[in-house]
Amino acid sequence: MGRVTRRAFALAALGAFSTASGATASGATAPGAASGASAAPERRHAAGGEMRGMWLATVAGRDWPSAPGLSAAAQRAELIAHLDTAVRRRLNTVIFQARPTADALWPSPHEPWSAVLTGTQGKAPGWDPLGTAVREAHARGLELHAWFNPYRIANSADLGALAASHPARRHPDWVVRYGGKLYYNPGLPEVRAFVQDAMMDAVEKYAVDGVHFDDYFYPYPRAGQAFDDDEAFDRHGGGFPGRAAWRRHNIDRLVEETSARVQQVRPGTRFGISPFGVWRNAGTDPRGSDTRALQAYDDLYADTRKWVRQNWVDYICPQLYWPIGHAAADYAVLLPWWARTVRGTGTQLYVGEGLYRAGDPAQGEAWQQPAELSRHLTLAKGHPEARGHVFFAAKEVAADPIGAMARVVADHYRQPAATPRRPTSV
Repeated sequence: MGRVTRRAFALAALGAFSTASGATASGATAPGAASGASAAPERRHAAGGEMRGMWLATVAGRDWPSAPGLSAAAQRAELIAHLDTAVRRRLNTVIFQARPTADALWPSPHEPWSAVLTGTQGKAPGWDPLGTAVREAHARGLELHAWFNPYRIANSADLGALAASHPARRHPDWVVRYGGKLYYNPGLPEVRAFVQDAMMDAVEKYAVDGVHFDDYFYPYPRAGQAFDDDEAFDRHGGGFPGRAAWRRHNIDRLVEETSARVQQVRPGTRFGISPFGVWRNAGTDPRGSDTRALQAYDDLYADTRKWVRQNWVDYICPQLYWPIGHAAADYAVLLPWWARTVRGTGTQLYVGEGLYRAGDPAQGEAWQQPAELSRHLTLAKGHPEARGHVFFAAKEVAADPIGAMARVVADHYRQPAATPRRPTSV
C-alpha cells in the first residue's frame, strides 16, 4: 500500500519469495489426533455465531482518522461512521488497531498517545478513542476486538523523532534498526514483559471482546539486511539448536503468555492472531501447504500451526489475500489446509480476506472481478471449520470501488448474524 500497512509487506513478501510455478493439491497432513497435537481443552467460549469482521487500521491513518489534527468531534464522527458502515454491511465485529506503533489510542501509563490523532506523538487528543470504540460498537451490537502490534516502534529509523517520554528512548538497548524502521527486540525478556504490560493495560480498562495480533512478529525480511540481535542471542540463546529456533521460541512465549494474561485480566475475552497465510510450503515441510511463498515459520519466526495445535489462541485468522487459482498461493489450496490444521483443536478458523485488492489496477485479472470475494465465501461453505471471514479493511468496506463487498453482502449476508460471542457490557 502506498502508506505503511501490513498489506504492503504481504505483497512485497509474496513477490520476493514466490515463483510462477502452479500449485496443485495440498501436501499437508491432517491434524487432530496426529502426533504432536495437544488435547483440546474445554474452550473459554461457546462456538457462537459466524464471524463477519473488518479490520480498522490506524497506522499512518490508513483507515482512520482521515488526517491528523482533526478536532475530537470530527475524529469521533469518522470513527462512528465506520461502525455504522459495519452495521450497514451486516458485519458483526470490528478489529480496531489501538496500538499501531508502540503508542496508544487510549490514555496509557506505559506509552505516549499516537501521533495519528494530533500529529504529535504524546499529545493528548482530548478524548478516548478506544473507550469510545468499545462503547459505540456495543451499542450497535458489534464486537470490538483491540488490535495490538507488539514489536513495531516506528516506520522510520530516527529514534530522536519519538516523543521524549517514549520507552524506546529510555531504553535504546531494546531497539533494533532494520529496513529503515525501528523495532523492539523480541529476544529480550524485559521487552516481552513490557509489551505485554502495555497491551494488558487496555484489556484491564475496557470490556474488549477480543485481543488481536496481526502478522508482524520478527519483521518481514529485507534482501541483504540482517536483524541485529547478536547480543541478545549470545545472552539468551543458549540451549537452542540455532538462532531460528530461539527466535521462534521468543514469539511462542509472547503468544502463550499473552493468552494466559488475557484470561487472567478479563476472563471470557478471546485472543486471536491474523498471521501471514502460509505456515510453510510443502517443498520445505511435508506438513505444509502446496504453495510457493514466504513462510511464516521460517521468515517471520511465527509457528502459527503450533499456536493452533497447542490451543494458545481462541481463533486464527490467516491472511489469505490471494485469488482462487493463484499460481504460488492458491486460495483454494490454503483454505482446506487451514481447515485441516484447526480440525480437532479448540481454535476457531476465520479467514482474512483481501478486499483492498478488489479493483486495484496493480492486481491481477481475478481481482478485477467483483465476484472474486463472493467465490471465496462460497468455497468456504464447503469447509465447516471456516467459521467466518474478516475483510481488510474498513476504508474499502465503505468505498467498495467495484462492488465486491456489496456482492458479498447480497450473496452471503442477506440477514444479520449473531456475533461469535455476545459483547460484554462496557
